[in-house]
Amino acid sequence: MTASELTMQFLADILGVPVDRPKVMETTALGAAYLAGRTVGLCPDLESFATQWRLDRRFEPRMDKVTREQKWAGWRDAVRRTLTAR
Repeated sequence: MTASELTMQFLADILGVPVDRPKVMETTALGAAYLAGRTVGLCPDLESFATQWRLDRRFEPRMDKVTREQKWAGWRDAVRRTLTAR
């Protein structure tokens, strides 16, 4: 998901907040590897690990409030109709 410029921008737009993309986009794999390394004493404490995080790009919201609310309402309606479909 983080590799998609479109998805990251849409996320910032629909949330109405900046979204930061890290340089290391495989954060799930990195986190799992870190925890495994921590378990056997190979990785540093969490604070040291966190200092290695680097920003690749920040996506700023560009969608106006009215459009954001319309899209959010449309999504909620689609979910409602999906859950009530027989």
